[in-house]
Amino acid sequence: MKKELEKSIKKAIVDLYEADFDLPEITVDYPQNEKFGDYSTNVAMVLGKKLGKNPMKLAEALRFNLSTLRLNLRVEVVVPGYINFHLSPKYLQEKVAEINKLGEKFGNGKIGAGVKVNNEFISANPTGPLHLGNGRGGFYGDTLGKVLKKAGFEVVNEYYINDAGEQVMKLGHSVLKDSEAVYAGEYIDELNKKFRNISDIKDAGEKSAKIILDEIIKKTISEKMQIEFDSWISEKNDLEDTGYKDKALDILKNKKLTYEKEGATWLKTIDFGDDKDRVIIKTDGQRTYIVSDCGYILNKIERGFGKIIEIWGADHHGYISRFKSAAEALGFKGELKFIIVQLVRLVKDGKEVRMSKRAGNVVYIDELIDKVGHDVTRFFFLMYSPDTHMNFDLGLAEERSEKNPVYYVQYAHARISSILRKSGKGLTSLPETLRISKQAGLDRNDPKRSNLELLTHEKELSLIKELNKFPELVSEISESYEVHKLPHYAIKLADKFHSFYAECRVIDEENPELSGARLNLVNAVRIVLAEALRLIGVASPNKM
Repeated sequence: MKKELEKSIKKAIVDLYEADFDLPEITVDYPQNEKFGDYSTNVAMVLGKKLGKNPMKLAEALRFNLSTLRLNLRVEVVVPGYINFHLSPKYLQEKVAEINKLGEKFGNGKIGAGVKVNNEFISANPTGPLHLGNGRGGFYGDTLGKVLKKAGFEVVNEYYINDAGEQVMKLGHSVLKDSEAVYAGEYIDELNKKFRNISDIKDAGEKSAKIILDEIIKKTISEKMQIEFDSWISEKNDLEDTGYKDKALDILKNKKLTYEKEGATWLKTIDFGDDKDRVIIKTDGQRTYIVSDCGYILNKIERGFGKIIEIWGADHHGYISRFKSAAEALGFKGELKFIIVQLVRLVKDGKEVRMSKRAGNVVYIDELIDKVGHDVTRFFFLMYSPDTHMNFDLGLAEERSEKNPVYYVQYAHARISSILRKSGKGLTSLPETLRISKQAGLDRNDPKRSNLELLTHEKELSLIKELNKFPELVSEISESYEVHKLPHYAIKLADKFHSFYAECRVIDEENPELSGARLNLVNAVRIVLAEALRLIGVASPNKM
């Protein structure tokens, strides 16, 4: 609806003013207070300032033009020039029928049709367990991937294994506990017991990295974080051994984008917006890390990705210009998006806490999940925009009541399931979705059970309006990547359901027609809430 309104407003402006001028940006938002409508725009005030005209008169003229477009909306103008739009009850009632018909497909979009996306996240070095920052980026990337798929994109969720660089040598020194050791902890002690007799530093590092990846990182990602990657790309096996690094260097040299200076080979990254040219081969003949970037970017280009998303930790911010320059130099023509995930602090009662039993000050993500549960950990991380520093409230996370936002939302789903069970015919042998739908009275052959025109109560209409926002939210997140809006939407939807339930009796044997309509509405809420929770990546329980 937002997109349709923006198009209609643009048409109304063009119809009113045929003069040559640049149209202002047209934005349609949700008013904070529903009494001011379901959608609102300030375009008349922006346009009035641009044209030197009275915004109220402009708004009235636009209102008249918009009213002739048969938008199935009531259009009003309020001081100082806002144009507000009110959805009709009929539109909302039909939305309930649409949701029940589409089921989990409600909200699916086509905005990403034909676009192949490489969504790379976590990609932690195989030198130790995953910490809270890895967890935050992991949950974000996983949910973003789900939203993009729902919006129609072809998404490949990918983990890049940095198993051929200097960090593998550092791991080898650490495992052998020599004077150049860097990493410490129980896992290092265990690896030392296994490989202490190996004399080759690189061999010890590579063997240890494989064990850390297979037995620690992958186990945490799959079992604890409940994330499944579509692709695991090894720097050593997929880029180095296959010649992608060499191939990328040859392409850059053939484009005359490299030069020799002071015994080293440089890449002309300044030509592509970087703040300085970068050394790609040092004076001793060793390649720098940007060569790995180039090989990996070339690999992604050849796999046909039109959009590349890089979700990195806070310490990688300085690498963005280098990576962008390399991508452009290699000829990547698609969209390149970077998300930097900021740090996380564990706090309880306003004070930072340390909960790790292992050596060092690092808190590992599997420890936090073991303490408060997967659903709570994931939901809490996703409530905050990744570009903000986050205080993880351990006290609230440990609260097993409706004070905890994830339990509050899950309880709404469980309550809905309970209502639908009580209304049913005991069809326990059917699959859950079909069974609940039948329990909701979704039988088109029984008009008394689906008279949605009876849904006129203020709380009913307000609840449907929230359901109506879901497809717009999916579309918006697929463009803005503001995943944190999803858990906040789930909380708002749960709020409106609880408010509706407090005032509207759902199962009423004396009024089966109204009861049937409300069961349709309740089932529509179940569908949307369950789908929102699926995108977030947490369970939608039928009982609590």
